[in-house]
Amino acid sequence: MPADPVRTMTQGRPVGEAQLAELRIQLGLNKPMWERFLSYVSDTLHGHLGYSWEYQQSVASLIASRIGPTLLLMGTSFAISVVLGLWLGMRSGWRAGSLFDRFTSATSLTLWSVPTFWLGMILLIVFSVGIGPFHGFLPTAGMSDPTLPQTGMTHYLDVARHLVLPALTMVLVVYAQYVTIMRSSIIEEKGSPYLLTARAKGLTDDAVRRRHALPNALLPSVTMIFMHLGGLISGAVTVEAIFSWPGLGDLTYQALTIPDLPVLQGTFIVFSASVILMNLLADLVYRFLDPRVRAQ
Repeated sequence: MPADPVRTMTQGRPVGEAQLAELRIQLGLNKPMWERFLSYVSDTLHGHLGYSWEYQQSVASLIASRIGPTLLLMGTSFAISVVLGLWLGMRSGWRAGSLFDRFTSATSLTLWSVPTFWLGMILLIVFSVGIGPFHGFLPTAGMSDPTLPQTGMTHYLDVARHLVLPALTMVLVVYAQYVTIMRSSIIEEKGSPYLLTARAKGLTDDAVRRRHALPNALLPSVTMIFMHLGGLISGAVTVEAIFSWPGLGDLTYQALTIPDLPVLQGTFIVFSASVILMNLLADLVYRFLDPRVRAQ
């Protein structure tokens, strides 16, 4: 990366060139790139993620302290996005061309096209710092109010209040993907002969959709859900930075400003591992849901 971590960390302090050189030696920045890379790989294989230059503590402990808030934010937004997106996609696809379908598709695609950071700032302006009826309605940053008790129901309600805006930002950007995939799958299944047979047996339209069309239409959505879940953690960087949510995304953003290379390497390992793990789970779940895959 085109940056000098040593000069960034000592900015504003009376430090001479000899001290800067000594600090580079302590951090291992004086070694050739290939040697630093081999040391990094060796340490990682032994379970050592390094020591943060900025926070002066192990990267593993930093990640452990930040992963909880990220899982809370990502888990909440992911669950809402999946349920909302699949339900709207199913309804839109079953009534393709209707007013509901046109409105749902237009809204979801518009929100999908909006940059996440821009949408987050708009929500901040409207519900937190803006002038109007919603001024100060929701907190602007953080995970909780330090002036309130940090235990009990008061704390949980305060965390939920701080969670609204970042989770809403993620939901509005993400749910459109599930709407689009589910809508396309439902439209494709509508012309299948087995649905005509189900109707001929006297099943209601709702029963045909729920018991026959939906299970088959879910297969492409399940794959995308797991693949997207893996990348959702890394996608939290922008949202957590905007709302100062104390998770892995905010930690990564802070580490980028130095750059704190050990922290960046540790968080990138977590992000990469989550993508690989979710892709593996997607393959396993798809094999369980689709008998055609098990037969091969």
